[in-house]
Amino acid sequence: MSIERKMNVSREMIFAERLWRQRLTRPLGADEDYVALFRLLQPVSPVADTRPGSPPSLQPRTAFDDRRTADELRARRAIVKGRFLGGNLGYVLADDLALYANVFRKPLDHLSPIHETVLETVEFSGPLTPRQLKEESGLLNKQIMPALHRLQRAFLVYEDQVDDDWERGWYHFASEWPDVAVSGDRFQAAATEVLLRFLDGHVFATFEQLKDWSQLSAKSLKTLIGDMEAAGLIQSQKVKGLGEGWAKADLQLPTARAVKPSTFMLHRSDYLVRSHQSELKRRFGDGEVLQYLLIDGRFQGAVLGHWRIGPHDVSDITTELPSAERSRRRDEIVSVVAQKYHPPHHRILRYAGRDMPKRLQPNDTLSE
Repeated sequence: MSIERKMNVSREMIFAERLWRQRLTRPLGADEDYVALFRLLQPVSPVADTRPGSPPSLQPRTAFDDRRTADELRARRAIVKGRFLGGNLGYVLADDLALYANVFRKPLDHLSPIHETVLETVEFSGPLTPRQLKEESGLLNKQIMPALHRLQRAFLVYEDQVDDDWERGWYHFASEWPDVAVSGDRFQAAATEVLLRFLDGHVFATFEQLKDWSQLSAKSLKTLIGDMEAAGLIQSQKVKGLGEGWAKADLQLPTARAVKPSTFMLHRSDYLVRSHQSELKRRFGDGEVLQYLLIDGRFQGAVLGHWRIGPHDVSDITTELPSAERSRRRDEIVSVVAQKYHPPHHRILRYAGRDMPKRLQPNDTLSE
C-alpha cells in the first residue's frame, strides 16, 4: 500500500510498521547488524539519568545489553559524540558526522574573549582535559565549561568520549576531523537527507513531531518540507487519530502487519519520546516522570517518581487505558517497569493510584 497513491492508511498500520522497523517487536540479536539500527535511529543518546560519560543505548530494541557494543564502537571512534537536536548530547556514526554536523550545528558568528581563549588553547595545546585547560588558560572552570559546550555546538571543538572516564580530552574539531566540511551552504541538502532518514524510522510524522525531534526552527522546517514535497520526496497524508503529516513518497505498509498487545518503557531521551515531547507534556505535565510507557504502539502511560543518584522509588505507574483494561494488564505493565525498578534499590509503590500489594499473585485484581 502506497501513501503516494492516496490509499487508506490507518493509525494502526503506522504503529505496527514503526514498531517493526525500530525492532521493538523483534529485538535485535547480538549477531545482527547493530550499526544498521544505530544508523536508522541516530543521533542516539545515553539513557536519561545515567552517569556522565555513559554510552548511548538502543534499548529496549536489542535482546542484549548493548552498552558494551556501544562502548566498543566509541572506543575506536566508529561512533562519535556531539551536540545535535537542539544542543542535546548524542552519538552518530563517524561516517555520518558531516551530515549531522551540518544540520544541527549552531554557528558562532562572534567569538567572545573567553571563547577565543578556550578555542586557541585547545587548538595549539590540545588535546586537553578541562583541568589541563584551566592550567593552560588561567580561566576558571565556571568559564571554561560553558565555553566548551557552546564551541561544541558550533562544531569548533570535539569531545573525545571513548569511555566513561571523567578526564576526557577536548580537541580542535577541524584539526581532528579534517575531512568533515561544515558550512551554511550544506544545510539544505544535509537536512533533507536527515529528515528522510527520520521518516524511515518514524514512518509518518506530523509537523509537531518533526519539530520536536529535530528542534529546527518552524521557519526552516516549513521551507524544508515544502521543498521536499515539491521534489516528490515526501507526501502529505491525513491519518485518522494522528492528524495531518508526512511520509516518504515511496512508503509501503504491509496490510498483514498488525499491532499486538505490547508494553515498552522508554527513557526521556529516547528517539520516540523526543518526537512526542510536546504531546507528552500536554498529557502528563511537567511532573516528575521517570519513564514513559509505549502501550500497543502509542504512549499511554508514565512511570512517576523523584529521581535520585541513589536508591529511589516509583511513586506511581499511571496509564490512560480504560478501567477494565488497566486492571487486566496490571501484571504485564508492572513487570516491564520492574525490569529496571526493583529491590533493593527501588520499589514500585502504586499502580493507577492504588497501593501495590506486597506480593502480586496471578489472579490479583485492582478494584476501581
